Amino acid sequence: MDIRFCGAARHVTGSMFLLESRDHSILVDCGMSQGEDEKDCGTSFPFSPSSIDFVLLTHAHIDHSGRLPQLVKEGFPGTIYATSATMELCSIMLLDSAHIQESEAEWKSRKNRRSGKGDVDPLYTQEDVYETMNHFEAVEYDRMLTLSEHLHVRFTDAGHLLGSASIEVFLEEEGTTRKIVFSGDIGNLDQPIIKDPDYIDKADVVVMESTYGDRLHDKNVMSLMDRAKMLAEITDSTFRRGGKLIIPSFAVGRTQEILYLYRLVIDHGLLDYAPPVFLDSPLAVRATRIFKDSIRGDYFDDEAMELVERGLNPVDFTSLVKTQDVEDSKALNTRKEPCVIISSSGMCDAGRIKHHLKHNLWRSECTVLFVGYQANGTLGRNIVDGAQHVTIFGEQIDVKARIESLPGLSGHADRDGLEKWLHSFTRKPEKVFVVHGDENVAPAFAQRICDQGYAACAPKMLDSYDLSLPLPEQQKAVYIDRNTRILDTACQTLDEEKDRLVRLLERFEFAVGTVDRSDMKRCTRLVNAISRLAQDLDDLSRKWNSDPD
Repeated sequence: MDIRFCGAARHVTGSMFLLESRDHSILVDCGMSQGEDEKDCGTSFPFSPSSIDFVLLTHAHIDHSGRLPQLVKEGFPGTIYATSATMELCSIMLLDSAHIQESEAEWKSRKNRRSGKGDVDPLYTQEDVYETMNHFEAVEYDRMLTLSEHLHVRFTDAGHLLGSASIEVFLEEEGTTRKIVFSGDIGNLDQPIIKDPDYIDKADVVVMESTYGDRLHDKNVMSLMDRAKMLAEITDSTFRRGGKLIIPSFAVGRTQEILYLYRLVIDHGLLDYAPPVFLDSPLAVRATRIFKDSIRGDYFDDEAMELVERGLNPVDFTSLVKTQDVEDSKALNTRKEPCVIISSSGMCDAGRIKHHLKHNLWRSECTVLFVGYQANGTLGRNIVDGAQHVTIFGEQIDVKARIESLPGLSGHADRDGLEKWLHSFTRKPEKVFVVHGDENVAPAFAQRICDQGYAACAPKMLDSYDLSLPLPEQQKAVYIDRNTRILDTACQTLDEEKDRLVRLLERFEFAVGTVDRSDMKRCTRLVNAISRLAQDLDDLSRKWNSDPD
């Protein structure tokens, strides 16, 4: 009985774990690697898709489900088991992903044709998604599912996203049954709408995530009603200034939580008016419809169900306007009256949100409210970190709007939450594999739980383990001073970029000497590029040349 780590091994995204016995090949998740992870992991399967008997899917996020259509396209013949909510969310999220794949392939093909190269095929198409949905079979929480005489599985609520699950796999080989638990993404406590994660008390082997294994959420977390009050105050102050409230938000999960908070604002009279809220994301609109259609006690928490029992929809209200047409989206930027605009993407790197930021970020009467984590290098992170100007669609935009953050909306358990989930096992598992953390976080969290008496390691990509054997000593986690590693890497990158900056300045000097001053368009682009660089350098100089004491 072996397990092979085909994704999310010392990477945050690309969840994919192959569990093999003499009788079965079971794939747990089939996620897409994103960002830098994709460069490391590629898009080829390290196994034959036709050899997989079953797929067990923890939840719908693309880094867990995004390569399912590729799996089917390349010959997977079996069944994909997931909760009904996960199945419904996949039906829209995978289509959205396929549209992106097709658009990117078409763009690369046009570029190739101009240089005499061949066309590029998308990883999969929308037709592949439709075929993939035919392979799904819905399961419910806490029901034992018999897949064969020697294989049984059970899904339990992971509290991370509508329909998300941890999965218990009972696998028998040569008369011995082992219970392997896959955590999926473990949810944070007291999230809007959905329940807290359920805890599992027995396991022989655990495969657990460590996304936030190096950080703690603010322990002074606001209650749900306090967050609704804060949202009401930010909305009201923006409206009184005559501005718009722009909320970048992920289309699935986070957007519905914000709508739920506005439902509470209206229901509890926290404002003396119902603010006009525009949901400007086709994917978010479709996802919200699924949330509305999935209202039931085994998915929604008690507070949300209390609203339902009073005849109120937790994610809808009369002043909510859903825009799907591009022209309606553009019209929001010429609207003069105050309003709330919720749009994706959550980190401001793509989608309609960039247009709304371009039109409103420079207006001091407006507010941009961040409701989720902003990764390094994203437009959202630059704004949150205090950039005085940013570049959007090649145009420099001053940041004069108020920048706010709404705390307490993380969908992931922090380090304490992860340990609470692990400590729920009444007897320590034989071995714990730590995944879904980067090359610093996963080994550090594995070492932390080793120090608590667990046999744990952070496997590398394509590592394979015999589950009947103890972890080899040399495979156990080694402590990494994460802060030192990060600082050293940043300094090395800075040193490399220094040479590029020198070359860039030389190019500018050459361009200034050769540009035809009558070519106003080219001259203007050059002036703008030099001005942006000069302002960026000036901002850095003022920030870091001050007395470090």
